[in-house]
Amino acid sequence: MHRRIGPAILLVFTFTFVMGLSAQNSKKDDTTITGEVLDANGKPVPAAAVNCQSSAGFRPRIVHTDAKGHYRITGLKEDSYDLRATANGAYSDWEKNIPLRKGQSKDITLRLLNGNTALSGILPAKKKN
Repeated sequence: MHRRIGPAILLVFTFTFVMGLSAQNSKKDDTTITGEVLDANGKPVPAAAVNCQSSAGFRPRIVHTDAKGHYRITGLKEDSYDLRATANGAYSDWEKNIPLRKGQSKDITLRLLNGNTALSGILPAKKKN
C-alpha cells in the first residue's frame, strides 16, 4: 500500500505545479488597459463608463470605474484601441490609436471635460422682434 501512495502524491504534486505555471503564464499574457477617470478638477470619478473599442470600430466594450475612479479592461487582443469616458453628462476626449501587443498593459488617464465644453463655441439664437 505504501508503494501506491508515493506515486499518487507525486502525481498530485506534478499536476499542482503544472497548473500553477499555466496560471502564471495566462496572467503574464493578459493584454490590458488600466487607468483612472478624473473630473475637470482632477478628482477621481466613481462609476464612470469607459468605452473601449478597436480603432477600426470593432469589439466595443464598456467597463465602469470603481469607487476610486480606477478601471481595468482585460482580455484584449493585440490591436490599437480608442477609449472615452462618460459620467453625469460630461465626457472625455477620445484617446485614439493606443497600440497594444500581446501581454502588454497600458495605463491611460481619461479626463472629463466640463459638461458645457462641447457647446462653448455655440451662441444662443437671437430673438426676433
